[in-house]
Amino acid sequence: MKKVLTIAGSDCSGGAGIQADLKTFSAHGVFGMSVITAVTAQNTQGVFAVQDIDRDVIAKQIEAIFDDIEVDGVKIGMVSQVQTIEVIAEQLSNYAPQTIVLDPVMVSKSGYHLLNPEAEATLIKELLPMAMIVTPNIPEAEVMTNSSIQTLKQMEEAAKAIFQMGAKNVLLKGGHLEEDSIDILFDGQEFSYFSSSRIATKNTHGTGCTLSSAITANLALGHTLNKAVSLAKEYITIAIQNSLSIGKGVGPTHHFYTLYKKAGLI
Repeated sequence: MKKVLTIAGSDCSGGAGIQADLKTFSAHGVFGMSVITAVTAQNTQGVFAVQDIDRDVIAKQIEAIFDDIEVDGVKIGMVSQVQTIEVIAEQLSNYAPQTIVLDPVMVSKSGYHLLNPEAEATLIKELLPMAMIVTPNIPEAEVMTNSSIQTLKQMEEAAKAIFQMGAKNVLLKGGHLEEDSIDILFDGQEFSYFSSSRIATKNTHGTGCTLSSAITANLALGHTLNKAVSLAKEYITIAIQNSLSIGKGVGPTHHFYTLYKKAGLI
């Protein structure tokens, strides 16, 4: 069994963050492990508080895993402090995992800014060059490039700009466009496009976490980058189509829909 690590924040409501990552790993048949960078108080209605984990504890979590278990893929999610980003970069440089997927979590759906400007700059400098692929959504790409993105052409220009910052591959997610959802993958030379019809649901909590984790799992399973992205896009689309009306706000996606269906549970 492939072993995949998520380095991210905890979502106590279970729809995003570490919890979504581990569910996604399990749905893909890989063994999920976690390094918790922050504990958040959040639910389907928003993020209300964040408690960052001490950098030494983060370092020890990473050491505990890599000193004992072979890691086939790493997904990095919420890393909100400069010292958190720096210690992750130091440790991953030391252990040098082949596959790193960076989901630059900067702004929550409710508009809560999870990174201050200094942390954003440190993430771009320290973690972006280490990642095989970075997966910003449009608001995150706007922060990274200091530009407005409203069209597919502007998405392409932003992807090129992020590539120039040191990213090896850029998957810019188009879920915030008004038209159909088109994600674009830029490898520095050419674009690949992954489209799906817009799904009429408000329940999209944790979609970014889930997609990046699905990409990580598929890469660990040996798929090419394009295939890993394509499979992950298919997975998240099904999860959103069958999302769960849990809570009073933006509900979570259904990480296990396909497995439950095969098992006759739904």
